[in-house]
Amino acid sequence: MELTCKVLLLLALCICHAESADPLGEFCNTNTNIGKGSQISANIDRLLAELVSKTPSNGFLATSFGKGRDQVFGLAQCRGDVSSSDCSSCIQDAANVIRRRCPNQADSRIGYDYCFLRYSNKSFAGEVDTSFGILLGNVANVTDPEKFKKELGALVDEIRAQAVEPRNGGLGKGETKLSELVTLYALVQCTRDLSPINCAQCLAIAVGNFENFCDNRKGCRVLYSSCYVRYELYPFFFPLDSKNTMAAGDTLMAIVYP
Repeated sequence: MELTCKVLLLLALCICHAESADPLGEFCNTNTNIGKGSQISANIDRLLAELVSKTPSNGFLATSFGKGRDQVFGLAQCRGDVSSSDCSSCIQDAANVIRRRCPNQADSRIGYDYCFLRYSNKSFAGEVDTSFGILLGNVANVTDPEKFKKELGALVDEIRAQAVEPRNGGLGKGETKLSELVTLYALVQCTRDLSPINCAQCLAIAVGNFENFCDNRKGCRVLYSSCYVRYELYPFFFPLDSKNTMAAGDTLMAIVYP
């Protein structure tokens, strides 16, 4: 499937504790256009209703609805550290927004900080998908790049090892002290349909963007359809503390592709 490249620049002065209704990005595959009143469109609505109702119970659901050419496949997953109520709110937002922004496509995806949702007219379970990505990097640079890269690399290796352990549900997170006053926080997560090998492959591709796109940046996020990676110099995963805010002026640049 050939996808058209697009670039989206976003500026934000702060990130709040609560999940916003605005997604980090979405993809509507125009190669899968469908009629508004078609059977496959109705099946998508039924599929989304199931994802909304059942995903919050354990933070993940992969399912399908319909038969034959009208069958649709869906997946929803919340970040492994968020509460079931925050998960529910995020998945509801995702389902509502994706149908508004991609009303006539059978293959659509949407990503938030707290959750990810996708559906397609083709089965994708267990496959590594990095064809659609959202990249956000803090425009501010670290003061000691050499030390920062070393500490970031060690921390990311540690939490990637956590993520590929089946008992961890694809999630790895941790922190490390860079100095008395500065702590580095990082989190990675794969969708739970991936095998440990495929999870490791997706995370390797995602983490590769740290040097290519976020070289020496104070923070970076990469969201693919199969995995999510992020690091910051402030706490962003739960449990949070009172310092979970981005300093004013820490603007973000985002690229959505392909």
